[in-house]
Amino acid sequence: MLKTRIILIAATAIVIWLIFLLPNAVAENDSQLKSVDSTQSGQAIPSSGHSDVPVTLINSIKTLRAQYLPGSQNQKNAIFADSLRSLYTQAGQFDSAAWYGEQAATFFNTTESSLKAGNSYYEAYTFALQPEKQKAMAEKAQLWLGKAIQANPKNLEAKTKMAMTYLSSSSPMQGIQMMREVLAEDPKNEFALYNMGMLSIQSGQYDRAIERLNELVAVNPNHIQGQLLLGVAFLNKGSKEKARLQFEKVKKLDNDPAVQATVDSYLKDLN
Repeated sequence: MLKTRIILIAATAIVIWLIFLLPNAVAENDSQLKSVDSTQSGQAIPSSGHSDVPVTLINSIKTLRAQYLPGSQNQKNAIFADSLRSLYTQAGQFDSAAWYGEQAATFFNTTESSLKAGNSYYEAYTFALQPEKQKAMAEKAQLWLGKAIQANPKNLEAKTKMAMTYLSSSSPMQGIQMMREVLAEDPKNEFALYNMGMLSIQSGQYDRAIERLNELVAVNPNHIQGQLLLGVAFLNKGSKEKARLQFEKVKKLDNDPAVQATVDSYLKDLN
């Protein structure tokens, strides 16, 4: 039971991390990719009733969607696609952002456009709820991130993201090996340290998780997600007092309601 909860809190930690990186509006649109593929359905446009999406953003998307010509291979259309990728990302509609990013990258065929498409598909993969959709988004992320990495092998962030997509596939060890390669090249890589700590918790390697996460917070003491996950690692190992102190530390570091609520739920269990 405890292990299940730990996995859940690890997932929560990922969500908290993503919340810090993403706009206020986060929406999961399971049918959105098909909607955008046809480019005929208005379902890919954020609902005007969604209070978190500014009306100006919705109108900008509608305007560009009206000008975008499906199947047209020219620079102007590709620029529209790239702009739509950016707007849909701001709206929190990651499937649509990824699809349009791919259209732009297919035309431009540059490292930058491949990276944008890969990052968008990685976001869509991260928020996918159904296994088949997650798999599809992971494969697309691998394709476009792979192109960016081939052009620039020193892009460790892209390599870490690509590694993460392998962990939910039939090649998890490939992902682990890629993550190790990142840390071998950059031992202080925060993104890789955090993900390795999380994966160690999920695989029951709590001492290893604590080691990785301690390395992370030594590099960046204000890494809230890492500090939170370190408390989770202590809790699952059975070091309750260390877990309590760690969670209390997180409460002092960040007053975000989502962080506070998560920490309080675990402090309550420790009482």
